[in-house]
Amino acid sequence: MNRYVQEIIDAHVLIEKWLGKREGTLEALLSRFGADFTMIAPTGARMDYAAVAAFFASQGGSRPGLRIALDALTVVTQWQDGAVVHYRETQTRPDQPVNVRWSTAVLHQKEGAISWRLLHETAHP
Repeated sequence: MNRYVQEIIDAHVLIEKWLGKREGTLEALLSRFGADFTMIAPTGARMDYAAVAAFFASQGGSRPGLRIALDALTVVTQWQDGAVVHYRETQTRPDQPVNVRWSTAVLHQKEGAISWRLLHETAHP
């Protein structure tokens, strides 16, 4: 499997465990994101690394029963030390509406580690 696609999958496993059960460590989750990371949420809100770190710090275990399924993972382009990956993310929780979004991530590899540089999410109707 492509290493960047695997990173998308691995990161979402950690996110699901952290938000759903507060399993794992915040440090392990945040280590995947570069200091220059930017996220555009489905609402259009822009979040830098500090905002994303604060979000995860405050939300551990806040979504009991969370399940995250990924599909349509596509490497849009790849170069020597990075890639752009597009995918669909479906979040489900008991007694909650299904949350589906399309996401595009820019990933960078340095010294063998992959870090997230940009994540742009768009709500799926």
